[in-house]
Amino acid sequence: MLAHSKPVFIDPTTDEGFKRLFGDKVNLINFLNIIFRGRKTITDLTYRDTERIGATEEIGKVIFDLVVQTSTGEEIIIEMQTSTQTNLKQRMLYYASKVISDTAPNGNRKAWGYAIPEVYTIVLMDGFHMPGGDHKTYFHDTCLCHRDSGQIFYEGLGFIYLELINFVKSEAEVEDELDKVFFMLKNMSTLRTLPRIMNSAVFQRFFQLASYAKLTKEERTMYDISLKRKWDAEAVRMYQQEQVEGLEKQLREAKRETKKASIAAKAEGIAEGEHKKAIETALKLKEMGLPVEQIAKGTGLSIEEIDKLK
Repeated sequence: MLAHSKPVFIDPTTDEGFKRLFGDKVNLINFLNIIFRGRKTITDLTYRDTERIGATEEIGKVIFDLVVQTSTGEEIIIEMQTSTQTNLKQRMLYYASKVISDTAPNGNRKAWGYAIPEVYTIVLMDGFHMPGGDHKTYFHDTCLCHRDSGQIFYEGLGFIYLELINFVKSEAEVEDELDKVFFMLKNMSTLRTLPRIMNSAVFQRFFQLASYAKLTKEERTMYDISLKRKWDAEAVRMYQQEQVEGLEKQLREAKRETKKASIAAKAEGIAEGEHKKAIETALKLKEMGLPVEQIAKGTGLSIEEIDKLK
């Protein structure tokens, strides 16, 4: 394997890993039922042609996706992304809207009655944060709701984001099936054996398909290429992040220096003003005939300074 020892399990966040695990219908159904947390029960689905929602035009980005239709008519977009995207939320909204608009007939809209399907977009985010997020929440389940009350307005357009970078639980801290999905996606490629907490038929199937030893020679070649592509994208992302962090550090230092200079200038201005005021006071006291020693004591000026005053 490229620059690394051979793993026991493949990385599900690579192109080939994602397709191998989620291209399996049983795996995908199990995954979706966990993600929907009992809100829906999916029993069957059909894979769609992703070209109908349009391929990304952002060159150099690692994005792979699936589009499926459930047996009850819901349309679901599943994406795996390993680098930050420009206008991520807007792009997901566009994709979902495109799926909806494609269901509209060319004519006879009245008879159709806008019977649009429910559309859900599920995004697996690896290595970057949700724009505007809190860096703590790792599962985002959103739909249209009233801004003030939070009451659901329309549930048939949903967006679910799995922010893997924010999931930091150890195996002992995993609480439920959703946590198991996160733990699997984030740690599968570094595990040597099936975790005890995942010793169920659902997760056994995932790990069986993820076995690196069971890949054919051609599959290993394709997987190694996709893994290198992910490493390259990660290297670019880290370099860009270092550049941004370096610029931010320079900006912070510049602000500190500016603040220090401003404080120093202000202090110098205050000192200069006080000294000028002391000289004016000393001059008046000297004209009144007070002893130089007393004037020096009262104003803080030196005797030499006061002797020079005229």
